[in-house]
Amino acid sequence: MTLPAAYRLLHEDATRQLDGWSAPNAAQERLRAGCLAHLAAHPDAMWKQGPPAHFTASCLVLDPTGTRALLTLHRKARAWFQFGGHFEPGDTDAHSAAQREAREESGIMTLVARPDLVQLDCHRLAGAFGRCREHLDLRFVAVADAGATHEVSQESLDVRWWPVDALPEQTRHDLEPLVAAARSALRLT
Repeated sequence: MTLPAAYRLLHEDATRQLDGWSAPNAAQERLRAGCLAHLAAHPDAMWKQGPPAHFTASCLVLDPTGTRALLTLHRKARAWFQFGGHFEPGDTDAHSAAQREAREESGIMTLVARPDLVQLDCHRLAGAFGRCREHLDLRFVAVADAGATHEVSQESLDVRWWPVDALPEQTRHDLEPLVAAARSALRLT
């Protein structure tokens, strides 16, 4: 299968983003270096049909005070997460892909993701994810307008606001560092 041109451009964008990103700590720096190495080894790393370990984009949505996070109960994983997913041919860069995912999955079409990465993540997948075995996630943040109304998409079982100090138990250890990074990027800490 031939790699569509859009994914070559996304590959260039991800490389540029990661090259220019200052990781906030040693663990994130190791992930940054690993992501860059993966990009160097896999020209198709941005494509779902590429290697079993490939990139995704996600966006944590916070309320204007930064005290609540809007999360999705993911249909396949059956767990609460930020909004996100695979890159699509119409995506021009990682930031716009994360914003698209947040809008599609939350139903809040006015969301605007901040342009800078807030965190990287690498997580293994099992079960209902087909040939996908690992996601290298480029994470962004958006702030919902006060009073914004959300909806449940076909990819979700539920969408709900959670206090950032009482995140869902089963994904708390994954979400707490992302929330902290997002709040820090927004200077809400």
